[in-house]
Amino acid sequence: MKHYLKKNARLLFAAMLTLSACSGHSSKTTTGETVPETRTETVAGTKALHLEDLTATWIQDNPGDKLMPRSLFSDAPDSIIEKLHLQEGIPSSVSTFLVETKGLRILFDTGLGYPAGQLTNKLKDLKVRPDEIRYIYLTHLHGDHIGGLLKGDSVVFPKAEVYISSAEYKAWETMSDKANAQFAQMVKHYKERIRLFEFGDTLPGNVMTIDAGGHTPGHTAFQVGKLLIVGDLMHGAALQTAYPEYCANYDMDKDKARDTRIRILQYARENKLVMAGMHLPAPAFLPQQ
Repeated sequence: MKHYLKKNARLLFAAMLTLSACSGHSSKTTTGETVPETRTETVAGTKALHLEDLTATWIQDNPGDKLMPRSLFSDAPDSIIEKLHLQEGIPSSVSTFLVETKGLRILFDTGLGYPAGQLTNKLKDLKVRPDEIRYIYLTHLHGDHIGGLLKGDSVVFPKAEVYISSAEYKAWETMSDKANAQFAQMVKHYKERIRLFEFGDTLPGNVMTIDAGGHTPGHTAFQVGKLLIVGDLMHGAALQTAYPEYCANYDMDKDKARDTRIRILQYARENKLVMAGMHLPAPAFLPQQ
């Protein structure tokens, strides 16, 4: 596995660049229903990818460029960082993904939130209203993934059901008040529309849930068709695709996060899935060759 990733890391990132050639179009479900069309040619910080009967749109939530600091990967030796020319930092992003499939609009994570987050502005530019988002699937409950659910005390997505893994929800319930303050606010405002799931459940839109624990206790990957949304599986893809054994310091259980990363990278490769990651560099899709 490690040998394969080292050999093909450059090819994987070259493949990411080919996504800029994707053009906007609408698709139809098996019943003939037209899926809402999202055109991104003129919207900076977005990119649409069309996979069979779904359209996935990457939305960059962070303003400007983003580098993860070398110090975030304290396990990685200097020799590897220098070999990969990453001394100045590792290209990254804070991203969310809008998936349109079978007449549904599904948002995966909600980014940083006000004032730094760009999600609501980008949705407006894409001509998608927050009240048109039917489902929000959260990979986990860190602030840069749930921040966009609220603006102050106001709900941003008034009609959305919010899906969270049961393991993740229960873990955050037990944390200290200071650690889970943002979580508590989210629960307060979305309580009636929070839906918990178990790993292996299939959610609306035929979205499969996959145990990706390690970064957080209930960290979740989601698969819909040929798209695999991997959340925070990698914070520095230029390092971790070639050397998945090295963790970011954000990973709560590094041993489990390492095993999860190796397993899911292997799964994506074997099934030729396009990975979408919340901290992959722009545009945050990673096709498998």
